[in-house]
Amino acid sequence: MRVKLLLLLLSVPTVPLFAQDVSAFENQQLPGLVDTYKILHAHPELSHFEANTSATLAAELRKAGYTVTDHIGVYPDGSKAFGVVGILKNGAGPTLLVRGDMDALPIIEETGAPYASHVMTKTKSGQDTGVMHACGHDVHTTVLLGTARALAAAKSQWHGTLMIIGQPSEETIDGAKAMLADHLYERFGKPDMVIGLHDTNQHPAGTVGITPGPAMASSTSVDVTIRGIGGHGAYPFVGRDPIVLSALYITQIQTIVSREEDPRDPVVVTVGDIHGGTKRNIIPDQVKLELTARAFSDKSRQIVLDGLRQIATGIATSAGLPPDKMPTVTVLDDESTPALYNDPAMSARVKATLEKTLGAANVFEDPRAMGSEDVGVFSLNEKIPTVYFWLGAMYPDRFAAATAAGKQLPGMHTSHFEPDPEPTIATGVKSLTAVAISLLP
Repeated sequence: MRVKLLLLLLSVPTVPLFAQDVSAFENQQLPGLVDTYKILHAHPELSHFEANTSATLAAELRKAGYTVTDHIGVYPDGSKAFGVVGILKNGAGPTLLVRGDMDALPIIEETGAPYASHVMTKTKSGQDTGVMHACGHDVHTTVLLGTARALAAAKSQWHGTLMIIGQPSEETIDGAKAMLADHLYERFGKPDMVIGLHDTNQHPAGTVGITPGPAMASSTSVDVTIRGIGGHGAYPFVGRDPIVLSALYITQIQTIVSREEDPRDPVVVTVGDIHGGTKRNIIPDQVKLELTARAFSDKSRQIVLDGLRQIATGIATSAGLPPDKMPTVTVLDDESTPALYNDPAMSARVKATLEKTLGAANVFEDPRAMGSEDVGVFSLNEKIPTVYFWLGAMYPDRFAAATAAGKQLPGMHTSHFEPDPEPTIATGVKSLTAVAISLLP
Protein backbone atom coordinates (compact mmCIF):
# COMPACT_ATOMS: atom_id res chain seq x y z
CA MET A 1 0.00 0.00 0.00
CA ARG A 2 2.89 2.36 0.78
CA VAL A 3 4.30 2.20 -2.75
CA LYS A 4 0.82 2.59 -4.24
CA LEU A 5 0.12 5.67 -2.11
CA LEU A 6 3.40 7.30 -3.07
CA LEU A 7 2.78 6.63 -6.76
CA LEU A 8 -0.72 8.08 -6.48
CA LEU A 9 0.56 11.26 -4.87
CA LEU A 10 3.43 11.69 -7.28
CA SER A 11 1.02 11.30 -10.19
CA VAL A 12 -0.78 14.50 -9.14
CA PRO A 13 0.30 17.11 -11.72
CA THR A 14 2.41 19.98 -10.44
CA VAL A 15 2.66 23.47 -11.85
CA PRO A 16 5.92 24.60 -13.52
CA LEU A 17 7.94 26.81 -11.20
CA PHE A 18 8.50 29.61 -13.71
CA ALA A 19 5.21 31.30 -12.78
CA GLN A 20 5.82 34.91 -11.74
CA ASP A 21 2.54 35.90 -10.16
CA VAL A 22 2.26 34.27 -6.74
CA SER A 23 -1.51 34.53 -6.49
CA ALA A 24 -2.03 33.07 -9.95
CA PHE A 25 0.45 30.33 -9.15
CA GLU A 26 -1.39 29.45 -5.94
CA ASN A 27 -4.73 29.30 -7.77
CA GLN A 28 -3.25 27.17 -10.53
CA GLN A 29 -1.84 24.57 -8.16
CA LEU A 30 -4.93 24.44 -5.90
CA PRO A 31 -6.78 21.54 -7.66
CA GLY A 32 -3.69 19.34 -7.43
CA LEU A 33 -3.19 20.26 -3.79
CA VAL A 34 -6.78 19.36 -2.95
CA ASP A 35 -6.27 15.98 -4.61
CA THR A 36 -3.11 15.49 -2.56
CA TYR A 37 -4.98 16.42 0.61
CA LYS A 38 -7.71 13.87 -0.04
CA ILE A 39 -5.17 11.11 -0.69
CA LEU A 40 -3.33 11.97 2.52
CA HIS A 41 -6.61 12.06 4.42
CA ALA A 42 -7.64 8.63 3.16
CA HIS A 43 -4.24 7.14 4.09
CA PRO A 44 -3.34 8.54 7.52
CA GLU A 45 -0.33 7.37 9.52
CA LEU A 46 0.10 7.39 13.28
CA SER A 47 2.94 9.11 15.13
CA HIS A 48 6.32 7.40 14.61
CA PHE A 49 4.97 5.71 11.46
CA GLU A 50 4.74 8.56 8.90
CA ALA A 51 6.75 6.72 6.22
CA ASN A 52 4.48 7.39 3.23
CA THR A 53 3.58 10.96 4.13
CA SER A 54 7.20 11.95 4.70
CA ALA A 55 8.37 10.23 1.52
CA THR A 56 5.73 12.10 -0.46
CA LEU A 57 6.65 15.47 1.03
CA ALA A 58 10.36 14.84 0.45
CA ALA A 59 9.82 13.86 -3.19
CA GLU A 60 7.64 16.88 -3.91
CA LEU A 61 10.08 19.29 -2.26
CA ARG A 62 12.88 17.91 -4.43
CA LYS A 63 10.76 18.46 -7.52
CA ALA A 64 10.22 22.06 -6.39
CA GLY A 65 13.97 22.69 -6.25
CA TYR A 66 14.76 22.19 -2.58
CA THR A 67 17.76 20.34 -1.20
CA VAL A 68 16.03 17.65 0.83
CA THR A 69 17.14 15.37 3.64
CA ASP A 70 14.70 12.88 5.13
CA HIS A 71 14.60 10.49 8.10
CA ILE A 72 15.64 13.35 10.39
CA GLY A 73 15.04 12.70 14.08
CA VAL A 74 16.10 10.29 16.81
CA TYR A 75 13.78 9.15 19.59
CA PRO A 76 15.04 8.32 23.08
CA ASP A 77 14.97 4.59 22.31
CA GLY A 78 17.38 5.19 19.42
CA SER A 79 14.84 4.65 16.63
CA LYS A 80 14.83 7.03 13.67
CA ALA A 81 12.04 9.50 12.98
CA PHE A 82 10.52 10.48 9.63
CA GLY A 83 11.37 14.18 9.75
CA VAL A 84 11.88 16.01 6.47
CA VAL A 85 14.08 19.08 5.91
CA GLY A 86 13.98 21.07 2.68
CA ILE A 87 16.47 23.92 2.19
CA LEU A 88 16.21 26.64 -0.45
CA LYS A 89 18.87 29.35 -0.45
CA ASN A 90 18.14 32.63 -2.20
CA GLY A 91 20.95 35.07 -1.53
CA ALA A 92 21.86 36.93 1.61
CA GLY A 93 19.24 37.29 4.33
CA PRO A 94 17.72 35.63 7.39
CA THR A 95 16.77 31.98 7.69
CA LEU A 96 13.07 31.21 8.13
CA LEU A 97 11.83 27.85 9.41
CA VAL A 98 8.37 26.99 8.06
CA ARG A 99 6.93 24.00 9.89
CA GLY A 100 4.10 21.56 9.19
CA ASP A 101 3.29 18.30 11.00
CA MET A 102 2.30 15.00 9.40
CA ASP A 103 0.89 12.43 11.86
CA ALA A 104 -2.68 11.26 12.49
CA LEU A 105 -4.66 10.03 15.51
CA PRO A 106 -6.03 6.64 16.68
CA ILE A 107 -9.69 7.48 15.95
CA ILE A 108 -12.30 5.78 13.77
CA GLU A 109 -13.49 8.40 11.28
CA GLU A 110 -17.23 9.08 11.14
CA THR A 111 -17.42 12.12 8.84
CA GLY A 112 -18.93 10.21 5.93
CA ALA A 113 -16.70 12.14 3.52
CA PRO A 114 -16.08 10.31 0.21
CA TYR A 115 -12.33 10.39 0.97
CA ALA A 116 -12.74 9.31 4.61
CA SER A 117 -10.13 7.06 6.18
CA HIS A 118 -10.93 3.36 6.58
CA VAL A 119 -7.49 2.49 7.96
CA MET A 120 -7.51 0.24 11.03
CA THR A 121 -4.65 -0.65 13.36
CA LYS A 122 -3.91 -1.56 16.98
CA THR A 123 -2.81 0.78 19.74
CA LYS A 124 0.30 0.05 21.80
CA SER A 125 -1.97 -1.56 24.40
CA GLY A 126 -3.45 -3.91 21.78
CA GLN A 127 -6.81 -2.22 21.24
CA ASP A 128 -8.29 -2.12 17.74
CA THR A 129 -8.71 1.42 16.46
CA GLY A 130 -9.12 3.42 13.32
CA VAL A 131 -6.59 5.98 12.10
CA MET A 132 -7.84 9.44 11.19
CA HIS A 133 -6.49 12.89 10.45
CA ALA A 134 -8.73 14.25 13.19
CA CYS A 135 -6.42 17.19 13.88
CA GLY A 136 -5.85 18.36 10.32
CA HIS A 137 -2.20 17.48 9.88
CA ASP A 138 -3.10 16.45 6.34
CA VAL A 139 -4.14 20.08 5.84
CA HIS A 140 -0.86 21.24 7.35
CA THR A 141 1.26 18.98 5.14
CA THR A 142 -0.64 20.06 2.02
CA VAL A 143 -0.39 23.76 2.90
CA LEU A 144 3.32 23.33 3.64
CA LEU A 145 3.85 21.77 0.22
CA GLY A 146 1.84 24.47 -1.55
CA THR A 147 3.71 27.20 0.30
CA ALA A 148 7.08 25.66 -0.54
CA ARG A 149 6.16 25.55 -4.23
CA ALA A 150 4.83 29.11 -4.22
CA LEU A 151 7.95 30.47 -2.53
CA ALA A 152 10.20 28.62 -4.96
CA ALA A 153 8.22 30.21 -7.80
CA ALA A 154 8.52 33.69 -6.27
CA LYS A 155 12.24 33.88 -5.53
CA SER A 156 12.38 37.40 -6.95
CA GLN A 157 10.19 38.57 -4.04
CA TRP A 158 12.28 37.39 -1.10
CA HIS A 159 15.89 36.86 -0.02
CA GLY A 160 17.48 34.57 2.52
CA THR A 161 17.10 30.87 3.29
CA LEU A 162 13.97 28.78 3.62
CA MET A 163 14.01 25.78 5.94
CA ILE A 164 10.88 23.72 5.25
CA ILE A 165 10.24 21.26 8.08
CA GLY A 166 7.93 18.26 7.77
CA GLN A 167 7.67 17.27 11.42
CA PRO A 168 6.68 13.79 12.61
CA SER A 169 4.99 12.79 15.87
CA GLU A 170 3.34 16.00 16.98
CA GLU A 171 0.48 14.06 18.55
CA THR A 172 2.93 12.35 20.89
CA ILE A 173 4.71 15.73 21.25
CA ASP A 174 8.13 14.19 20.76
CA GLY A 175 8.72 14.88 17.06
CA ALA A 176 10.29 18.33 17.40
CA LYS A 177 12.53 17.07 20.22
CA ALA A 178 13.55 14.10 18.08
CA MET A 179 14.60 16.38 15.21
CA LEU A 180 16.64 18.63 17.50
CA ALA A 181 18.19 15.54 19.11
CA ASP A 182 19.36 14.58 15.61
CA HIS A 183 21.32 17.88 15.49
CA LEU A 184 18.85 19.66 13.23
CA TYR A 185 20.33 23.13 13.73
CA GLU A 186 23.95 21.96 13.78
CA ARG A 187 23.43 20.20 10.44
CA PHE A 188 21.24 22.72 8.61
CA GLY A 189 21.79 26.01 10.43
CA LYS A 190 19.84 27.74 13.18
CA PRO A 191 16.86 29.74 11.90
CA ASP A 192 16.29 33.39 12.76
CA MET A 193 12.48 32.93 12.87
CA VAL A 194 9.90 30.14 13.04
CA ILE A 195 6.38 30.20 11.57
CA GLY A 196 3.55 27.75 11.09
CA LEU A 197 -0.22 27.35 11.30
CA HIS A 198 -2.87 25.01 12.67
CA ASP A 199 -6.38 24.51 11.36
CA THR A 200 -9.33 25.07 13.69
CA ASN A 201 -13.08 24.61 14.00
CA GLN A 202 -13.33 28.02 15.69
CA HIS A 203 -13.27 29.94 12.38
CA PRO A 204 -14.74 29.35 8.92
CA ALA A 205 -12.51 28.63 5.95
CA GLY A 206 -11.16 31.83 4.44
CA THR A 207 -10.24 33.36 7.80
CA VAL A 208 -7.34 33.15 10.25
CA GLY A 209 -6.68 33.93 13.91
CA ILE A 210 -3.58 34.97 15.82
CA THR A 211 -2.66 35.18 19.51
CA PRO A 212 0.27 37.41 20.50
CA GLY A 213 2.23 36.33 23.57
CA PRO A 214 1.24 33.15 25.46
CA ALA A 215 -0.75 31.25 22.84
CA MET A 216 -1.01 27.56 23.78
CA ALA A 217 -0.51 25.74 27.07
CA SER A 218 2.27 23.39 28.01
CA SER A 219 1.39 19.70 28.10
CA THR A 220 2.87 17.26 30.58
CA SER A 221 2.19 13.56 30.18
CA VAL A 222 1.87 11.59 33.42
CA ASP A 223 1.44 7.86 34.08
CA VAL A 224 -0.17 6.86 37.37
CA THR A 225 -0.42 3.32 38.72
CA ILE A 226 -2.87 2.79 41.60
CA ARG A 227 -2.10 -0.44 43.42
CA GLY A 228 -4.39 -2.58 45.54
CA ILE A 229 -4.77 -6.09 46.86
CA GLY A 230 -6.66 -8.22 44.38
CA GLY A 231 -9.05 -11.05 44.99
CA HIS A 232 -12.51 -12.45 44.33
CA GLY A 233 -15.21 -9.95 43.43
CA ALA A 234 -17.49 -11.50 46.06
CA TYR A 235 -15.09 -10.69 48.90
CA PRO A 236 -13.84 -7.12 48.45
CA PHE A 237 -13.31 -6.73 52.21
CA VAL A 238 -10.47 -9.25 52.07
CA GLY A 239 -8.35 -7.02 49.81
CA ARG A 240 -8.22 -3.42 48.64
CA ASP A 241 -9.95 -2.55 45.36
CA PRO A 242 -7.70 -0.37 43.13
CA ILE A 243 -10.62 0.39 40.80
CA VAL A 244 -12.52 2.10 43.62
CA LEU A 245 -9.34 3.87 44.68
CA SER A 246 -8.80 5.02 41.10
CA ALA A 247 -12.35 6.41 40.98
CA LEU A 248 -11.64 8.39 44.15
CA TYR A 249 -8.34 9.59 42.70
CA ILE A 250 -9.89 10.77 39.44
CA THR A 251 -12.48 12.89 41.25
CA GLN A 252 -10.09 14.26 43.85
CA ILE A 253 -7.38 15.44 41.44
CA GLN A 254 -9.83 17.95 40.02
CA THR A 255 -9.58 19.80 43.32
CA ILE A 256 -6.02 20.68 42.30
CA VAL A 257 -7.54 22.91 39.64
CA SER A 258 -10.48 24.19 41.68
CA ARG A 259 -8.80 24.68 45.07
CA GLU A 260 -5.01 24.82 44.73
CA GLU A 261 -4.41 26.73 41.50
CA ASP A 262 -4.76 30.47 41.05
CA PRO A 263 -7.89 30.82 38.86
CA ARG A 264 -6.16 33.63 36.96
CA ASP A 265 -3.57 31.11 35.73
CA PRO A 266 -5.60 28.45 33.90
CA VAL A 267 -4.86 24.74 34.30
CA VAL A 268 -6.46 21.58 32.92
CA VAL A 269 -5.95 18.03 34.22
CA THR A 270 -7.37 15.21 32.10
CA VAL A 271 -7.39 11.44 32.56
CA GLY A 272 -7.54 10.14 29.01
CA ASP A 273 -6.86 6.43 29.42
CA ILE A 274 -7.63 3.84 32.11
CA HIS A 275 -6.74 0.15 32.19
CA GLY A 276 -7.59 -2.19 35.04
CA GLY A 277 -8.89 -5.68 35.50
CA THR A 278 -9.45 -8.71 33.32
CA LYS A 279 -12.89 -10.06 34.32
CA ARG A 280 -16.02 -8.76 36.01
CA ASN A 281 -15.68 -10.93 39.12
CA ILE A 282 -11.97 -10.39 39.77
CA ILE A 283 -10.60 -7.49 41.79
CA PRO A 284 -7.29 -6.59 40.08
CA ASP A 285 -3.99 -5.79 41.74
CA GLN A 286 -3.58 -2.44 39.98
CA VAL A 287 -5.08 0.16 37.65
CA LYS A 288 -3.05 2.24 35.21
CA LEU A 289 -4.05 5.77 34.23
CA GLU A 290 -2.64 8.09 31.57
CA LEU A 291 -3.03 11.83 32.19
CA THR A 292 -2.16 15.17 30.72
CA ALA A 293 -1.66 18.35 32.71
CA ARG A 294 -1.82 21.67 30.86
CA ALA A 295 -0.66 25.04 32.14
CA PHE A 296 0.92 28.31 31.03
CA SER A 297 3.36 28.84 33.90
CA ASP A 298 6.01 26.59 35.42
CA LYS A 299 4.55 27.36 38.86
CA SER A 300 1.10 26.05 37.93
CA ARG A 301 2.59 22.99 36.27
CA GLN A 302 4.52 22.13 39.43
CA ILE A 303 1.43 22.58 41.61
CA VAL A 304 -0.36 20.01 39.46
CA LEU A 305 2.49 17.50 39.60
CA ASP A 306 2.85 17.89 43.37
CA GLY A 307 -0.89 17.48 43.80
CA LEU A 308 -1.02 14.34 41.67
CA ARG A 309 1.63 12.72 43.87
CA GLN A 310 0.17 13.88 47.19
CA ILE A 311 -3.38 12.77 46.42
CA ALA A 312 -2.22 9.37 45.16
CA THR A 313 -0.24 8.78 48.36
CA GLY A 314 -3.09 10.07 50.52
CA ILE A 315 -5.69 7.74 49.00
CA ALA A 316 -3.44 4.72 49.32
CA THR A 317 -2.57 5.58 52.91
CA SER A 318 -6.22 6.08 53.87
CA ALA A 319 -6.98 2.64 52.40
CA GLY A 320 -4.39 1.10 54.71
CA LEU A 321 -2.10 -0.12 51.95
CA PRO A 322 1.43 -1.14 52.97
CA PRO A 323 4.50 0.79 51.71
CA ASP A 324 5.15 -1.69 48.90
CA LYS A 325 1.65 -1.02 47.54
CA MET A 326 2.00 2.76 47.31
CA PRO A 327 1.05 4.25 43.92
CA THR A 328 3.57 5.53 41.40
CA VAL A 329 3.30 8.86 39.57
CA THR A 330 5.69 9.10 36.61
CA VAL A 331 6.23 12.26 34.54
CA LEU A 332 7.07 11.43 30.91
CA ASP A 333 9.49 14.18 29.93
CA ASP A 334 9.82 12.79 26.40
CA GLU A 335 6.06 13.20 25.90
CA SER A 336 5.78 16.71 27.29
CA THR A 337 6.15 20.11 25.70
CA PRO A 338 6.46 23.72 26.91
CA ALA A 339 3.87 26.45 26.43
CA LEU A 340 3.86 28.13 23.03
CA TYR A 341 4.81 31.79 23.09
CA ASN A 342 4.17 33.96 20.04
CA ASP A 343 6.73 36.73 19.91
CA PRO A 344 4.66 39.97 20.26
CA ALA A 345 6.69 42.12 17.85
CA MET A 346 6.79 39.43 15.20
CA SER A 347 3.08 38.70 15.79
CA ALA A 348 2.29 42.33 14.97
CA ARG A 349 4.20 42.01 11.67
CA VAL A 350 2.44 38.75 10.84
CA LYS A 351 -0.98 40.12 11.69
CA ALA A 352 -0.43 43.16 9.48
CA THR A 353 0.55 40.89 6.59
CA LEU A 354 -2.47 38.65 7.13
CA GLU A 355 -4.80 41.65 7.16
CA LYS A 356 -3.26 42.99 3.96
CA THR A 357 -3.50 39.57 2.32
CA LEU A 358 -6.97 38.44 3.47
CA GLY A 359 -8.65 41.67 4.56
CA ALA A 360 -8.89 42.87 8.16
CA ALA A 361 -12.39 41.39 8.56
CA ASN A 362 -10.96 37.93 8.01
CA VAL A 363 -8.23 38.15 10.66
CA PHE A 364 -9.13 37.58 14.31
CA GLU A 365 -7.13 38.06 17.49
CA ASP A 366 -7.86 34.88 19.43
CA PRO A 367 -7.60 34.18 23.17
CA ARG A 368 -4.94 31.75 24.35
CA ALA A 369 -5.83 28.08 24.08
CA MET A 370 -5.40 25.19 26.52
CA GLY A 371 -4.46 22.92 23.62
CA SER A 372 -0.76 22.19 23.22
CA GLU A 373 1.72 22.07 20.36
CA ASP A 374 5.40 21.15 20.19
CA VAL A 375 6.21 23.70 17.48
CA GLY A 376 7.48 25.93 20.29
CA VAL A 377 10.33 23.46 20.89
CA PHE A 378 11.95 24.81 17.72
CA SER A 379 12.18 28.24 19.38
CA LEU A 380 14.77 26.95 21.90
CA ASN A 381 12.92 28.31 24.94
CA GLU A 382 11.77 31.47 23.12
CA LYS A 383 15.28 32.41 21.97
CA ILE A 384 14.14 32.24 18.34
CA PRO A 385 11.10 34.46 17.59
CA THR A 386 8.13 32.24 16.71
CA VAL A 387 4.62 32.90 15.44
CA TYR A 388 2.03 30.16 15.02
CA PHE A 389 -1.43 31.18 13.84
CA TRP A 390 -4.83 29.57 13.39
CA LEU A 391 -6.31 28.64 10.00
CA GLY A 392 -10.11 28.63 9.77
CA ALA A 393 -11.17 25.27 8.34
CA MET A 394 -14.94 24.91 8.62
CA TYR A 395 -17.46 24.92 5.79
CA PRO A 396 -18.72 28.55 5.95
CA ASP A 397 -22.41 27.65 5.60
CA ARG A 398 -22.20 24.97 8.31
CA PHE A 399 -20.23 27.33 10.53
CA ALA A 400 -22.82 30.10 10.12
CA ALA A 401 -25.69 27.71 10.88
CA ALA A 402 -23.97 26.32 13.98
CA THR A 403 -23.13 29.81 15.22
CA ALA A 404 -26.74 30.94 14.74
CA ALA A 405 -27.89 27.94 16.78
CA GLY A 406 -25.38 28.65 19.54
CA LYS A 407 -23.40 25.49 18.80
CA GLN A 408 -19.91 24.53 17.69
CA LEU A 409 -19.00 22.25 14.83
CA PRO A 410 -17.07 19.08 15.77
CA GLY A 411 -13.55 20.02 16.72
CA MET A 412 -10.11 18.51 16.62
CA HIS A 413 -9.55 15.04 18.07
CA THR A 414 -13.13 14.02 17.34
CA SER A 415 -14.37 11.48 14.80
CA HIS A 416 -16.48 14.12 12.99
CA PHE A 417 -13.82 16.81 12.46
CA GLU A 418 -14.18 17.78 8.79
CA PRO A 419 -12.32 20.72 7.19
CA ASP A 420 -13.59 22.31 3.98
CA PRO A 421 -10.64 21.39 1.76
CA GLU A 422 -10.47 23.91 -1.08
CA PRO A 423 -10.89 27.26 0.71
CA THR A 424 -8.94 26.04 3.75
CA ILE A 425 -5.94 24.99 1.69
CA ALA A 426 -6.14 28.08 -0.54
CA THR A 427 -6.20 30.41 2.48
CA GLY A 428 -3.43 28.46 4.20
CA VAL A 429 -1.07 28.63 1.22
CA LYS A 430 -1.86 32.28 0.53
CA SER A 431 -1.38 33.26 4.18
CA LEU A 432 1.77 31.28 4.90
CA THR A 433 3.37 32.38 1.62
CA ALA A 434 2.61 36.04 2.24
CA VAL A 435 3.92 35.86 5.81
CA ALA A 436 7.13 34.16 4.67
CA ILE A 437 7.75 36.78 1.96
CA SER A 438 7.11 39.60 4.45
CA LEU A 439 9.70 38.15 6.84
CA LEU A 440 12.31 37.63 4.12
CA PRO A 441 12.35 41.02 2.35
